[in-house]
Amino acid sequence: MGHRKKHAPKRGSLAYLPRGRAKRHFGRIRYWPEIEADSPTLLGFAGYKAGMTYAYIVSDHRGSPTFGQEVFTPVSIVETPPMLVCGFRAYTRGIDGLKSLTEVWMKKPPKDLKKILTLPEKFDVETGLNKIEGSLGEISEFKAILLAQPGQAGVKQKKGVIMEVKVDGGKIDDQFKYLKEVLGKKIPVSKIFKEGQFVDVITVTKGKGIQGPVKRWGVKIRQKKSRKTVRGVACLGPWTPHYVMYTVPRAGQMGFHQRTEKNKRILKIGSEGGEVTPKGGFEHYGVIKSDYIILSGSVPGPAKRLIKLRYQVRPPSHVPEKPPEVTYLSSSPTK
Repeated sequence: MGHRKKHAPKRGSLAYLPRGRAKRHFGRIRYWPEIEADSPTLLGFAGYKAGMTYAYIVSDHRGSPTFGQEVFTPVSIVETPPMLVCGFRAYTRGIDGLKSLTEVWMKKPPKDLKKILTLPEKFDVETGLNKIEGSLGEISEFKAILLAQPGQAGVKQKKGVIMEVKVDGGKIDDQFKYLKEVLGKKIPVSKIFKEGQFVDVITVTKGKGIQGPVKRWGVKIRQKKSRKTVRGVACLGPWTPHYVMYTVPRAGQMGFHQRTEKNKRILKIGSEGGEVTPKGGFEHYGVIKSDYIILSGSVPGPAKRLIKLRYQVRPPSHVPEKPPEVTYLSSSPTK
């Protein structure tokens, strides 16, 4: 008999290497889609994860065996207090990508913004607006600078978070006019998203610290009397090359990674937090005080984690025209 090659399946996925810790407690949006809209609109928003519950909705997916019937679905509730448009920035496109031309800040910035960054003392708003107006032919895109205010939500944080959100739809002149109108004002989530829309979720997952190869990669536990170790790999690799390859399952950081989950459907957008707050409040979060949205499915991260929402990059093939009908939403305490 000839020699039979032994083969074992790969333990774990190499799709997200390196599995290192995220730099911040909130995700970073690196790409913005292009939408076909007549009027300018912001393409993103931010909120805070409150918790999960379940709901019954009427299935509106044509072709599904449950079409027109009540179906059970887990839902996530994200509190989305209004965000303050504290400034905007103009970008020009060169051979090496986008470059910032100039930026405009509101006249009287709040104290929350001063805790995050130091604004220039002598900054003239009119000078910045005139510079942009004279260079509209060179500008490629605008991005609004939004400030998330955790004090208006059920989150006890001293510092807010600022994020740049791209403005799309219409012409550059229309976008500039739109940003001048909303500068220094608060924008609710209902002005950006609508019920039934699909959005992408960008956030940071739960941190689990340093874990071994069994929990981190799903390596099979060795026999009881194995040499040196039981919860580890039997071989670190071949004789050549003379180093441990990155494909070998090893101990290290698990969790607290940035992840993007696409096409989460908005089931409902509301302004009365008491409608969805369970008796006694959400565990590790509390009571919802301001606007909220209900997303179908789960959202990465623990309670109070900042969740960034973005217009869908790859919309599904089937997008119903009307929002789904929510027949029942559980208000029982969640864990």
